[in-house]
Amino acid sequence: MTTVTPRPDSRTVADQARARGAYAHVVDGSAHADRTGALDAIAAALSIPDHFGHNLDTFYDGLTDLSWLPPGEHVLIWIAADALKQADPKSYLAVHGVLSDAQRALTPRHGRRESRTLTVVLAD
Repeated sequence: MTTVTPRPDSRTVADQARARGAYAHVVDGSAHADRTGALDAIAAALSIPDHFGHNLDTFYDGLTDLSWLPPGEHVLIWIAADALKQADPKSYLAVHGVLSDAQRALTPRHGRRESRTLTVVLAD
């Protein structure tokens, strides 16, 4: 028997992030069922400057920079990501992959503390 773990509640995730001193950035994916809409919504939530463009490569560059945001952990809470997954599975996988890669790239390594980290949470 396979057990499906429900996605966490976005309000709980945001409260937990703030409680540990992190910055919560919420994206409601229910209104963005295409790649461009999802990228624009995530970029807006993280205040990514327009000069990073609107394709996956420059989106990754913006996600791994975050120099315009205050130092610390930034938690991107993507609500209803399944809207994109249902409408365009390939785009969902591409956006999700870039988010995962950026999160890994900003993970502190070898005892070194990064000034900004990114945590991505898919929530309901």
